[in-house]
Amino acid sequence: MRHVRRQLGVWFVAAVVVGLVHTSMSDAACCYFSAKNSDILQPAQKVFITWDPVEKIETFTVQPKFEGNALDFGMVIPTPTEPKLHEMPRDFFSHLAIYTIMRKREFPHSKLLPFLPPPMAAMPGGFGGGKAQMALGTDKDANKKAPPPVRVLQEGLVGSLDFKVIEADRADALFQWLKDNKYSYSGDEATLNYYVQKKWIFTVMKIDTMQMKRNKDGTFAGNVSPTRFQFTTDKLVYPLKITQISVRERTEALFYVQAPFKVDLPGDLTYQFNWVSMLQGAIGCSGGIPGRGQAWLDGFKGQIPPLQARANQLNFRFFPGQRPTANNKGHIPTTMEWARKLSADDLKILRGEAPYSEKIPDVDEGFTQADLKDKNRADAIYKVIRARLAKCQKERPIGYLVREAPLDDVRNLQQLVGHLQASQFITKFRKTFARDEMNDDLLIVPARYNDTEDSSEYEEMLPSSPP
Repeated sequence: MRHVRRQLGVWFVAAVVVGLVHTSMSDAACCYFSAKNSDILQPAQKVFITWDPVEKIETFTVQPKFEGNALDFGMVIPTPTEPKLHEMPRDFFSHLAIYTIMRKREFPHSKLLPFLPPPMAAMPGGFGGGKAQMALGTDKDANKKAPPPVRVLQEGLVGSLDFKVIEADRADALFQWLKDNKYSYSGDEATLNYYVQKKWIFTVMKIDTMQMKRNKDGTFAGNVSPTRFQFTTDKLVYPLKITQISVRERTEALFYVQAPFKVDLPGDLTYQFNWVSMLQGAIGCSGGIPGRGQAWLDGFKGQIPPLQARANQLNFRFFPGQRPTANNKGHIPTTMEWARKLSADDLKILRGEAPYSEKIPDVDEGFTQADLKDKNRADAIYKVIRARLAKCQKERPIGYLVREAPLDDVRNLQQLVGHLQASQFITKFRKTFARDEMNDDLLIVPARYNDTEDSSEYEEMLPSSPP
């Protein structure tokens, strides 16, 4: 993950320091905790979310990466209702990253021709003529038969992780439950009480660092087994507030969201500040802006001036080929990373039934440098190569869409079969949250601005795309 920072913080995980009495791995654990006088750092934060708005079912898969010196620690994940837990492939997010590598346009070229200028359409990113990118700127009655204030709803093992799903009526009772289970809490009671009052459910998990890589200094680093949570909810929600406990200054989150429509974050958290700016930087591209980007700009054009005005008020600035930096309040705008409505043909890539990338024709095929020693033969070869290049230019005037990944990684994409669905939109975006941006849970909403729907896709590099 770019711009990795050493910090406390995980998605859906509360980070607090507590005193830990030695217990067996089967004992309960709550919150993101570590032994006293030891640290747990979480530099990588990724989540895959699937949303069914008809059935009101949300699933999310998390795989935090941890660094630190504690022998064991735990985490808590709050959900609106009781979840079902499932183990996921350990390299699930690596497969997602390979599947969503950006494509770029390239043209055939010869290593044998003495000189051949590139086609006029060939520009960085495979486009030409783009304009300069614009800067956008309650108490209850006593009841002798009342259930206990903290209740274990289910417990078990998912992958290598012990878990318990609990509900609590009062925050103080939850803390007492921790103490009774030999955990001494010394953290932010108000934040957990926030979820208790909302009657959310807590999943607590114990992490054994023996499965992680040990460094020479005794610290560890590694990923825990990814776990999928499935639950019912009225709205597509990301439990952001609980993460605030775990963050010193900010935390970076990478979202993959699968839904029947493209999604976005609401209000000033929208990626449209960044996305519209990138699309404007691609105006005039040879072959037009890919992925229906021009259609989005055309439908959205009446809202672009107020969007730019708001970006300027927020002191957001965007420059071609660069990732946005923090404004004067330390806020970094959300960035679009990849977006596509999957088709049946897209899923064939997972099964190895369709190529991962287009292949650029080898216009030098059949010839070697040794064949050029004879001048007459060399002239004939050059003529053949130029004819091949001309044919490619005629058939594919804006080039070939290519991307690269190791062959084994491409083969392993089959592990995504069943998780990615045809006719669903995958939206991948990145947001670095400052502490004051995490005062509430985060709603994820349909991608639209003032009722104009955004169905534009982004899988091809633009002239303004950052590295």
